Amino acid sequence: MKAKQYDMTAGSPMRIILGFTLPIFIGNVFQQFYNMADAVIVGKFVGTGALAAVGSTGTIMFLINGFVVGMTAGFTVLTAQKFGAGDMPAMRRTVAGASILSLIIGLLLTAAFMLLMRPWLRLMNTPSDIYSDAYSYIIIISGGILAQMLYNLLASILRALGDSKVPLYFLILSALLNIVLDLVCVIVFHMGTAGAAIATIISQGVSGALCLVYIWKKVPMLHMARDDWHPSGIILKAQLGIGIPMALQYSITAVGTMMVQSSLNILGSTLVAAFTAASKIEQVVTQAYVALGTTIATFSAQNIGAGNVARIRQGFRASTIIGIIYAFAAAALVMTVGKYMSYLFVSGDAALIMDSVDIYLKCVGTFFIPLTIVNVYRNGIQGLGYGLLPMMAGVAELIGRGAVAVIAAQQRSYLGVCLASPAAWILASALLLAMYYYIVKIDLKKIFPEKKAGNTMVKEALQG
Repeated sequence: MKAKQYDMTAGSPMRIILGFTLPIFIGNVFQQFYNMADAVIVGKFVGTGALAAVGSTGTIMFLINGFVVGMTAGFTVLTAQKFGAGDMPAMRRTVAGASILSLIIGLLLTAAFMLLMRPWLRLMNTPSDIYSDAYSYIIIISGGILAQMLYNLLASILRALGDSKVPLYFLILSALLNIVLDLVCVIVFHMGTAGAAIATIISQGVSGALCLVYIWKKVPMLHMARDDWHPSGIILKAQLGIGIPMALQYSITAVGTMMVQSSLNILGSTLVAAFTAASKIEQVVTQAYVALGTTIATFSAQNIGAGNVARIRQGFRASTIIGIIYAFAAAALVMTVGKYMSYLFVSGDAALIMDSVDIYLKCVGTFFIPLTIVNVYRNGIQGLGYGLLPMMAGVAELIGRGAVAVIAAQQRSYLGVCLASPAAWILASALLLAMYYYIVKIDLKKIFPEKKAGNTMVKEALQG
């Protein structure tokens, strides 16, 4: 039985986007369980200090995960474009190029993070009472970057071909495995935060291995011949031109969140624990936006390959409507009952952190619509083959988040820390809307009057 691929160049955009987004959303929620399970289990069975230790490394985790996710997604934009154009041999060459680049960069990232971690934690004002546990956790996560790279690359390849369900199935299995291994390492073997990190890396490696076996058995169009492993320089250049800016965009965002974390750390471990719990709650709810962004990126890439600009506009419109409707529902949830999820994270008196959790959730919930715009339009523009322009939205996020974080640190204001992300979303969403208008209304029609598809680098890659 062969795997089914999903052609997004025909049919109702609204129906296609909803159908493709839902499995990704569920998968992203389960992926959040990796780090959330670590936080919940160490908080329950080791203590609030261990919860704060895991939480204090959250921005570094975001940097690692974001760089890997952004880079692998960027590398496979061209894969989706080739698939949309019906050029299967060239599609396989893009897969080979993405694999080679991911391995090289993954090794470099592993070495860099492991060498720089101690001074990094000190730079972030990590409280001394949780420093040792924080280092034990994040150094193991850094050593497992290739395991993260394997799953995210293979999942991105499958999604580029229109398959969002298979990566979900394997992610669910590995998330459940992570919970089991967390319990064994933390409760049975008393390994603390290090045990939680080991459980995470093993589980991520399993999900990647399962994707690899599935591709070998069920996706013959991805079976690589010797010639496929010689991608042209044009393909590699295009993949780097999209993938690196997407990875750097996440990195720029992560730098801003590190500034927020540094401002938070000086407020003490109790507020760090509260912020950690609230962030985990927010991250689960907002995975719908991440999933919607992944969907519109694939939708845009396949349709740019097919040369259908009108359909791309329809996709952006449908995604925006879906995101705004979800924003109202999600805001109502987190701003009313979200704080009660604090009980998931602590075994003692949850009242110690509940009020602080509620402040954070109300701050971010008020601004979920700008967050919708950020995810839909940034990812959709990247799917069209533009790498540098969306990265500028990341710069806008850094400016907004960083400025508010600096002020919050000066005032020692927890409320200020909570408002840093909303400020970033507002600036970035305004910039992205202006970019979208320029690209779809002017640039695509000017550069590609016949096909109306993509920028010059992508055009060359499509032809190469």
